Amino acid sequence: MSFVSQRTDGALLPEGRSLNPHLFAIAGGLAVALGIVPLLANDYWLSSIIIPTLVMGVAGIGLNLLMGYAGLVSLGSAAFMSIGAFATYNLLLRVPVLPLPVALATAGLIAAAAGVVFGLPSLRIKGFYLGASTLGAQFFFEWLFTNCNWFSNGSQSLTISAPRLQVFGHDLSSATGRYLLVAVTAAVLIAFAYAVVRSRVGREWMAIRDMDTAAAVIGIHVASRKLLAYGISSFVCGIAGALWAFAYLGTSDAHTYDLDKSFQVLFIVLIGGSATIWGNFLGAAFIVLTPIVLDRIAPYTGLGAFADQGALSNIQHILFGGIIILLLIKEPDGLASLLKRLLQGLLRRRHAPA
Repeated sequence: MSFVSQRTDGALLPEGRSLNPHLFAIAGGLAVALGIVPLLANDYWLSSIIIPTLVMGVAGIGLNLLMGYAGLVSLGSAAFMSIGAFATYNLLLRVPVLPLPVALATAGLIAAAAGVVFGLPSLRIKGFYLGASTLGAQFFFEWLFTNCNWFSNGSQSLTISAPRLQVFGHDLSSATGRYLLVAVTAAVLIAFAYAVVRSRVGREWMAIRDMDTAAAVIGIHVASRKLLAYGISSFVCGIAGALWAFAYLGTSDAHTYDLDKSFQVLFIVLIGGSATIWGNFLGAAFIVLTPIVLDRIAPYTGLGAFADQGALSNIQHILFGGIIILLLIKEPDGLASLLKRLLQGLLRRRHAPA
């Protein structure tokens, strides 16, 4: 059971409805994210740690909606991130009057349309074969954006950068401005994902995930719901790809969204926990922070005297992979489940009789 599907008894509203404590958590999180973090964090923390964690967490939400809730498979989520990035770039460049939020939403819709097209094989095949078919999107769009320089406005280097990063006349090119753009967008997409998984669509996705034949018997239109899952997943991933290009990197190309990026998003879902919203940010923090921690502690291990920089980099990759494998073995339900158990243990200890 995910965090977003839990209900706890609370104070009663005048209408007699139970007040969900998650609303207080969301309001508190927004207050901290928008009011306190920009004041306390310096430019390094905002640009190198917080922004990539938030963006990759949003990408993890997109894939988790597809895999965790709908039970479908995709190994090409980075392809739809690249569609969002290149679509946003061209919309801002060729339609100068278009506001940035509208450009991001439109780019997400373009990525959603591509996701529906590449989700068509899910109507006939499942499992490994479906995962292999989604790799077609990964290789196709990487080839397309590399070989057709119209998408990069004729750039010889085939790179793109945000023509303007502003909202309603406010410049967002600073670290704080880019962070606020990412934080607000992430909050909107979290609310959107929340609404989807708690709606009838989310319940039908979970029925299809558990047994699509039984879902069809009780009247669920399995084919349309599967395509909708691919569309919504690609929509979220497309917006995350645009934020990755313009709010984090500043400039990117088609190779920024290669197969390694797709696997990173997949690891975020596996590490954070399947069928959860907040767990994706735990997985993203693990993916972003672990290499930084390994890089910081490397000089204190004494390996520098026995290996060059290239060998040290490979050792760090091996350690990173080993940590992921160990985590998946010891905690297959992800960090969200681990954190949930820890919080429940603390609450039980707090309310236990002396």
